[in-house]
Amino acid sequence: MSLRSIASIATALFLGLIAVLLVRNYVLSQGGGKPTAGAAANVTPVVVAVLPVERGVTLKPEMLKVVNYPNTAVPQGAFKTIAEVAGGANARTALRSMAPNEPVMAEKLSGSGGKANLSVTLTPGMRAVSIRSDDVAGVAGFVLPGDRVDILLTRAISSGAAATTITQVLAENAQVVGVDQSSDVQADKPMVAKAVTVEVTPDQAQAISLAHAVGSISLMLRQVSDHDMLTRKAITVADLGGPRPHAAALHVIRAKARAGATPAVTIQVRVTRGVDTIGYPVGGR
Repeated sequence: MSLRSIASIATALFLGLIAVLLVRNYVLSQGGGKPTAGAAANVTPVVVAVLPVERGVTLKPEMLKVVNYPNTAVPQGAFKTIAEVAGGANARTALRSMAPNEPVMAEKLSGSGGKANLSVTLTPGMRAVSIRSDDVAGVAGFVLPGDRVDILLTRAISSGAAATTITQVLAENAQVVGVDQSSDVQADKPMVAKAVTVEVTPDQAQAISLAHAVGSISLMLRQVSDHDMLTRKAITVADLGGPRPHAAALHVIRAKARAGATPAVTIQVRVTRGVDTIGYPVGGR
């Protein structure tokens, strides 16, 4: 090979190397290389599911991975490391099903150690109380975990002539957290249950407990987006309309009582001879 050919090849290699270095510097200047320190500071690691996770499954490290989320898009209650939720003493159980790439959040998991208590899902300051249920009180089994209901008490009040029946509201827009022993919010089939567990305030829990002893409790199922308060808190038999039994007689008796008069009572012996009947008073006051 001639000296001129060798020189040409060397020159071409030198110019090619210079071109590669120039292109590399240009790409890095446009952010196409490794993330800069500023870019890394704008993201946060978030633990997500790798595969579908069913409710009740204990999390394992191989079920999870870590991805970077923009700081402004990190879900509340997300975890930064797999060790916080899987493996060892920190292993947790899924309280809700999760899809692939769905962030793993505290509200979807049991407490550390994998114990799936209902208590960990309750809103702070609230209480869970169970209500006896059947096919009528439980809206024919259509009340399921995750639904919201109004809780009603029907009972008799007063006595004697003033006796009546009243239905009153004990709690409004209460969330159902369990039906019998199931708390699965993914359930979608009606089930006639013996007990429905709801999340209420401490005062409402006391009222519901007392209501079991004085009357019958029923549930009203709410439409999923209805969070309005009820306008009527109680209703009596009189509110249903129609004449009250013996209303006129009661009015007369009460009027005489207010006037201090005592209704007279006369005792008679009635004797019938043929077609004639004669009454003979024998006493009275």
